[in-house]
Amino acid sequence: MTVCDYVHLNPARAKALKAAEPLSAFAWSSYPHYLAGPTQRPRWLRVDRLLGEWGIPKDSEAGRRVFAERMEWRRGEDLRGEFKRVERGWCLGGEEFRQELLEQVDTPPGPSHFGEAVQEAEAVQAERRVVEGLKRLGWSEADLKARRKGEPRKVELAWELRSQTTMPLAWIAERLAMGTRGHLAWLLQHRDQDRLAAPADQCLLRI
Repeated sequence: MTVCDYVHLNPARAKALKAAEPLSAFAWSSYPHYLAGPTQRPRWLRVDRLLGEWGIPKDSEAGRRVFAERMEWRRGEDLRGEFKRVERGWCLGGEEFRQELLEQVDTPPGPSHFGEAVQEAEAVQAERRVVEGLKRLGWSEADLKARRKGEPRKVELAWELRSQTTMPLAWIAERLAMGTRGHLAWLLQHRDQDRLAAPADQCLLRI
């Protein structure tokens, strides 16, 4: 309800409407469709949930008229405190709901994607890779911490995180109990050097 009201009242807050103009006069909004009858609105638009939040039990002409009156009344309220939650974050809801949303983000961010939501989604994806890696190795969290910092399988997991996520080295080093950022960078560098040297050695052996 808060998010819908925030969007529907945007034209008034942005001074895109004159004081005497109703909210429904702004064409570039879904709000006018909420006031239209079922046959005059897009089929995908569902209005019953929002009307229900307002205590309007039926999508009728009388119900829609009450909704319009209440929205015009809301227009005159000072809503800065209520809308602050919407303007300052990317998710409106509890922590469990926010985690559910983050878990659904499975597309790598592009050049135009940035901000808190992207960073949190990347962290969730990286954590998921860690859990999957430990399961693949048959390790527990205790095993991860007990094994030495340069353990080869740790290095491989760190390389996977580094190559497939945008998480910084410091995060990876701490999460995998691999010491400092600099030490992890050194381990990854030697891993790459060993991989480059291996084919040449194999060729010499075959000759």
